[in-house]
Amino acid sequence: MIRINLLGAPKPKNKRSAVPAVNFEMSMGEPGSPKMKILILLLLAGSLNGLYWYRLDREGQNLAKKMQQAEQQNRELADVKARYLERQREADNYKRRVDVIDQLRASQAGPVELLNTIGDTINSTEAVWLNTMKDLGANVDIEGTALSTDAVASLIHNLEKTGRFSSIEIKETYQDDGVKDMQAFQFTLTCTKAKS
Repeated sequence: MIRINLLGAPKPKNKRSAVPAVNFEMSMGEPGSPKMKILILLLLAGSLNGLYWYRLDREGQNLAKKMQQAEQQNRELADVKARYLERQREADNYKRRVDVIDQLRASQAGPVELLNTIGDTINSTEAVWLNTMKDLGANVDIEGTALSTDAVASLIHNLEKTGRFSSIEIKETYQDDGVKDMQAFQFTLTCTKAKS
């Protein structure tokens, strides 16, 4: 068996040990030697590299956590956006339906308002009676009986004052020979509706 003395102290001589002690010394050199400077630089560079790697590793872990949080928030916001868009579509459909209903009501009320306007105008004009009224879209034809031509002129003036007609024309006016007790005039008016 070989024994090596690493302490550098001489071993007392025995009878049994015939092998001389081998001393190992590691010489680092003097404190100002180039070997020592290189060793210190390598240790310093290794420790700085380790610190830099540790910092980058921590930043990478923080970025990974932030990325997971951002992805989670993005999923939640995508769900909220999907619900918002669905509600917006429902609101648009509801608004369109309400607009259609309002338009139908306005179209339904249009002839009623026209008939009320003409009826009120004829009732407020003296000596005029309405026989027929035809709504032809852009025009309204009115046939009636009046006791004088002045009553027909008053009716035309009153119809113009309503503002519902842009022009009113007399198609024909003639004296009715069928009425023997009084003077009666049959008249036909064409009223052009005003654009609304």
